[in-house]
Amino acid sequence: MKRVVVIGLGIFGSNIVKDLYENGFDVVAIDKNKDAIHRIKDYATKAIVADGTENEVMENIALQEDDVVIISFGEDLAASTLITLHLKKMKVKNIIVKAPNEEHKLILEKVGATEVIIPEKEVASKVARSLIFPGVLDCLPLSEGYMIFEIAPPNSFLGKSIAELQLRSKYHVEVIAVRDVLTDHIQMVPPAHYVIKDGEILVVIAKEKDIQKFK
Repeated sequence: MKRVVVIGLGIFGSNIVKDLYENGFDVVAIDKNKDAIHRIKDYATKAIVADGTENEVMENIALQEDDVVIISFGEDLAASTLITLHLKKMKVKNIIVKAPNEEHKLILEKVGATEVIIPEKEVASKVARSLIFPGVLDCLPLSEGYMIFEIAPPNSFLGKSIAELQLRSKYHVEVIAVRDVLTDHIQMVPPAHYVIKDGEILVVIAKEKDIQKFK
């Protein structure tokens, strides 16, 4: 299991630490605020009171190339940039940085961040999509207008097979998996005779315009 180092323990950073630790990750949490460290210490492998912008802090942790470092400083572009530059010099391959806007994202990508996240933008997009596509639980954009959607099947689908529903021919929607919400069991590429049951989620691939018709 890879080690993950999270620098900055606001709401975003703290929740990442807790989620990763509860799922068995080796997580190091760093913040110069003692109260923040005190709140997170029971949810991390190691919690350190330190200023993550100081080079010595990263060097003392003995980062490995395949460690993942998540930088969560909100709008402090200078701090995020300094740490990113230092991590690149240390040959760290996976640097994920939180940014408040597209301008900061461009700068952080230029100095070496491997992934830049704008949480507010992503949450806004998810809320908007929940209104645009009622019944869609989650979605993942792909290329050429295609997306992967998680859909709660309507009652009219229950007890019917994928072949009976004619999703591909009628709506150009391809069912690539079915997930049981109670057991979390996933049936990959279900056959045409597969019957949709209550408590199951359909994972489909389709174009946005086709999902609009399908809904």
